[in-house]
Amino acid sequence: MLVFAVIFVTLALVFYTVGIWSEKRHGQLEIKHLLFLCAGLVFDVTGTILMSKLSDKGFELNLHGIIGIVGILLMAVTVIYAVVVLAIKNDKARKNFSKFSVVVWLIWLLSYLSGMMIGI
Repeated sequence: MLVFAVIFVTLALVFYTVGIWSEKRHGQLEIKHLLFLCAGLVFDVTGTILMSKLSDKGFELNLHGIIGIVGILLMAVTVIYAVVVLAIKNDKARKNFSKFSVVVWLIWLLSYLSGMMIGI
């Protein structure tokens, strides 16, 4: 199960990173970016559930656990925000989304890296 958990979390990294940075490079949010963000969220939640099942203690309230939960929640907020931005088609909202999403990506990346360090 550990192999699958690592694969899912790594797929989350790939999909979420592609979604965030392709949107940033493209200069405007599109549905394809939203799909990458959704896939990243689904893979991260799946991998996190598998990881917590592997732990004798389940979810632990430590630095990695807190950053991880915050990261997943912010990923979910980013997906919802992207849906709203695509629905309202407002240029200012699209620019704000781009700034917000990169900050969320950095927070999520801290979670990914802290999990790697704990695993090593």
